[in-house]
Amino acid sequence: MAPTSRTPQPPRDAPESYVGLDAEGAEQLARTRGWSTVRSLPPGSIITMEYLQGRLNFEVEGGTVTRCWVG
Repeated sequence: MAPTSRTPQPPRDAPESYVGLDAEGAEQLARTRGWSTVRSLPPGSIITMEYLQGRLNFEVEGGTVTRCWVG
């Protein structure tokens, strides 16, 4: 019997809890909570839409997280 693949689950975390935080502090907090990749983007950035498990995305304006989503 073949071993079952175990894809690690992303942290159980509320992305909206990062909105309003300064970007640097939010990134550090996300890493301590177990996010493997944290990506900060300016508003209106053109990005690829592939889903990457374990990635947290921040939209940052003026040094503050204004939006946050998983993938």
